Amino acid sequence: MQRILLTVLNLLIPVSFLLPVGAEDRPNILFIAVDDLNDWVGHLGGHPQSKTPNIDRLAGRGVSFTKAYCNAPLCNPSRVSLFSGILPSHSGVYGNGERMRDKIPDTVTLMQYLRGEGGYSVQGGGKLFHGANPYDPDSWDHYNTPRRSRQRGKRDEGLPEDAWAPWGPLDVEDSEMFDVKNVNWAISELKKSHDKPFFLACGFTKPHLPWYVPQKYFDMYPLEDIVLPETLETDRDDLPHWGRKFAIEVHDVSGPRNVATHGEDHDMVTKHGQWHRAVQSYLATISFVDTHVGRLLDALDDSAHSDNTIVVLWGDHGWHLGEKQHWRKHALWDVTTRITLVMAGPESIQKNQLCDRPVSLIDIYPTLLELTGVPQREGLDGQSLAPLLKNPKRLWDRPVIMTYGYKNHAVQTDRWRYIRYNDGGEELYDSKADPNEWENLAPFSKYDPVKAELREFLPTRNIK
Repeated sequence: MQRILLTVLNLLIPVSFLLPVGAEDRPNILFIAVDDLNDWVGHLGGHPQSKTPNIDRLAGRGVSFTKAYCNAPLCNPSRVSLFSGILPSHSGVYGNGERMRDKIPDTVTLMQYLRGEGGYSVQGGGKLFHGANPYDPDSWDHYNTPRRSRQRGKRDEGLPEDAWAPWGPLDVEDSEMFDVKNVNWAISELKKSHDKPFFLACGFTKPHLPWYVPQKYFDMYPLEDIVLPETLETDRDDLPHWGRKFAIEVHDVSGPRNVATHGEDHDMVTKHGQWHRAVQSYLATISFVDTHVGRLLDALDDSAHSDNTIVVLWGDHGWHLGEKQHWRKHALWDVTTRITLVMAGPESIQKNQLCDRPVSLIDIYPTLLELTGVPQREGLDGQSLAPLLKNPKRLWDRPVIMTYGYKNHAVQTDRWRYIRYNDGGEELYDSKADPNEWENLAPFSKYDPVKAELREFLPTRNIK
């Protein structure tokens, strides 16, 4: 009887009394993840032809980072590091096969912490964690899972069946796409009233391969006008052993292993005359995503939450389309690791600003805690970007650390990128003088002091 009475009394208590102190005044968070999105968006100029008016519109409302990087150039470790706040070298999550709860079972994800300490309602849908950690029930109040349908785009006529060309236009309406179904769900949530501050995460599966989207997005980029990325035929000649292997092959880097699982993509693309088509397809798929990011932003603008919502849009890693004669991710160069990262929202965030300081996805967790007034957590590897959101030009001398597999790391500062592989092989690039990373300076003794300085930032703890 006493338990029943307590239950009835709890139901009569206003929700605000059940929330942590101050939670009812905290801003909401609209969290938009875009799979495999590099910096090919209009306002960042990663490709001169990219059409992304809605992502650019979001950038106009906040701060966009021109030197934002992932912490691992692969879906699972990148996302686990963001949501856990722990670098891959400290978690042991290096590949797509490891499960977060096996490697770091006691971690408290960003969503868990916002639910508990912050009093947030937390919902997600689409692709947020990767396949090995699809939903993590501890992290969500609700997770939306639209039904997928198999779709294959139209390939070029005469292209052999065994040719690697997972791209082409679809003869379907947008409404049939998985990402659109998920956006529709997120829009329905934005239309609702909420008793708690909410964290609403919408994960796009595009522009991850295959690049199959409706024909109208391909029509935005006439094939005969496509501009290819700048490349150098001899770009691989000065790479050390593991740099060359990463350029040529896709690898399973779970734990300490480095096992080749795929051959030379660039040769296949050029052999079958698919380079222009591939670039067109990637651009088309980005514009597809941008269209539905626009629908999300419109829904937020039309909602009761428009004045009290932080919007974060991020890509999980970069993507090569022939630079260094390399395709996909799976490497530690600038193109493989540079991402789009935009933060917009209330008064504490500057408007229509580009920030040129190096930052990474590991910084999102502590940043959102500071912006929402939720107490900071100990043990996070990132640093809050709130000072840069208030003043994008302020000094910021903290380097970014990136990892691909056991003891393969890159350090990025404002000027330099230093890469060190598990066998001691090195690369060094002057990011200002050589933004394409065409000349590896590591073999030249005059740069030994630079390498020594950057080597101090490499992780000293590497979990297998």
